[in-house]
Amino acid sequence: MAPLPASRIRSWRRRLLLAGAGALVASPVLAMAQPASWPARPISLIVPWPAGGQTDITMRILADLAAQSLGQSIVVENRPGAAGTLVAPALRGAAPDGYTIGQLPITIYRAALQRKVPWDPLRDIAPVIQISGVTFGVVVPADSGFQSFAELLAWGRAHPGRLTVGSTGIGTTAHLAMEDVLSREGVSYIHVPYKGTADQMLAVATHTLMAGVNSNGFTPYVETGRLRLLAVFNAQRSPRWPLVPTLRELGHPEAVYTSPYGIGAPAAVDPAIVRRLHDAFRLALFDPRHLQALAQYEQEPDYLATADYARFVQEVTARERLLLARLGLAARAE
Repeated sequence: MAPLPASRIRSWRRRLLLAGAGALVASPVLAMAQPASWPARPISLIVPWPAGGQTDITMRILADLAAQSLGQSIVVENRPGAAGTLVAPALRGAAPDGYTIGQLPITIYRAALQRKVPWDPLRDIAPVIQISGVTFGVVVPADSGFQSFAELLAWGRAHPGRLTVGSTGIGTTAHLAMEDVLSREGVSYIHVPYKGTADQMLAVATHTLMAGVNSNGFTPYVETGRLRLLAVFNAQRSPRWPLVPTLRELGHPEAVYTSPYGIGAPAAVDPAIVRRLHDAFRLALFDPRHLQALAQYEQEPDYLATADYARFVQEVTARERLLLARLGLAARAE
């Protein structure tokens, strides 16, 4: 893949410097109170996804860069399963000393709204920094008769209950994104959940499914001509797919789903340690090596400082509570 343009890296670096200056002005006491003895040993970073996947790869690069700032290694610990939510109980049960942190997928907040879980993500986890999000798109077989998303919708309306659409699992961002759009359009369809990206994309490519919604895992299938990308759920068009419209452009203003993620720690961790972690991961986030890794998977930085990230997860929880209730996917009150 070609290196990122120098102008793009300079732009991100300018935003990094401005964000850092604002943070220091806002919290001078925290900046002075950072414990000099921390960290005194390696830090464990829980990544709730399989080793070798795109999130694992980019998080390992991020951890390596942040470790350089902290002066201690950051050891990635993979805990895949349960749609990325296994990080939540791990952080809830960890000592609040800053030596156990985790990647926070949006699914930990959503799961607590869908079913009874032994953690409260808003109460048990301290947000540290938001990092990025992923590109989701609607794909069909390359030789599908659907040349556009509008044609897919039209066929679905004309054939109620016959359109088959795959996702990465019930309640995942891919599922909710498509359910949100199709329900607003009055299209009834058959949802087919899959455990992983590869199985779902292969099902679409071989016409087992008529369409699929997935994150960047569709890239190799589109690039090799096995799938056609009809639309993406980004706020703006993807730099890699500049000719593919967003759902927002196609008349679905609420259909912006990027599944943003960040770094979190046990809730009772010292705020000064949170500051140290934030600053180290902020520098790592905008390092050219990490930016290049993100770009490989059609991702860009989506930085939020600690306070802004905390507000964001509160807001997204409120929005998803309403969405899940509307779609009939919210947990029932006991």
